[in-house]
Amino acid sequence: MATHTIEIDETFEIPLHRVFALFADHQSFGRLLGAPVKRIRDSDQADPNGIGSVRRVGIGPISVEETVTSFEPDSLIEYTITSLSPLKNHFGRIRFSSPSEQKTRVHYTVYFEDAIPLTGALVRSALNQALRRGMRRLPTMAK
Repeated sequence: MATHTIEIDETFEIPLHRVFALFADHQSFGRLLGAPVKRIRDSDQADPNGIGSVRRVGIGPISVEETVTSFEPDSLIEYTITSLSPLKNHFGRIRFSSPSEQKTRVHYTVYFEDAIPLTGALVRSALNQALRRGMRRLPTMAK
């Protein structure tokens, strides 16, 4: 099984709390990705999008369920795929930091292995493009 990594490190001229809110809310995260995303289970914490919340990404049979495993406001979101998927050992980590009051750094990393041989490179390419496109949408969405 091949291991794949996507790593994106971007800084935006947007306050940290606004950037974090876009990634933390499952619906706005879907708009960033350009894919349908729906929260299907609320977290039992104060924020319904926090630890234990589950979102469905995609449409019908071409969808996966992701469960939030770590959630630290304005700092960290981690998640993993918890449904059947062409990926194994999937792990997503989004770290947020603020180099200044009006800037936010987003360091987004995704790791996975292909469950079906040779599919990982295709998935990595498509996911990398979707995440980078989403990052370009972020300044407009944060207004």
